[in-house]
Amino acid sequence: MRIIFSILSIAYATGIFLFADSSMVSDLSKFNPYSLLHIPLYGILTFLLVLSLMPLKFNPSGSINPSNPTNSNNPTDPSNWKIYFSLSGGIASIIAIADEIHQVYVPGRDGSVKDVLLDMMGISLALFLIFRFLKTQTSLIR
Repeated sequence: MRIIFSILSIAYATGIFLFADSSMVSDLSKFNPYSLLHIPLYGILTFLLVLSLMPLKFNPSGSINPSNPTNSNNPTDPSNWKIYFSLSGGIASIIAIADEIHQVYVPGRDGSVKDVLLDMMGISLALFLIFRFLKTQTSLIR
């Protein structure tokens, strides 16, 4: 399952770069004067990255359950989540910065620090929501 999310993550990040010089972006800018679509755009990317990097076990009932909560090397142990969250957030941040640098070289577009900050907001919000969801599903965080 992680391979599917890895492929989706790569395709999604590639789409971000390919659509940077699309006429669709200029059409959307009329309805997005404050660039707020950056928040869900990078939130979704972060969600896909977490799913592609973090090994989770799902019960048939649909709930998430770690295989062995007493094992400190268990990747689904909440004490190890920071590794997966940091890596996912870092990759998404690098993509956000690279996309803004890329836009400097696209005719009719420009790079913006404000857009990177909105991207970071989407990344942070996604990580927070994923953390809260996993916390309620596993009930392991004290």
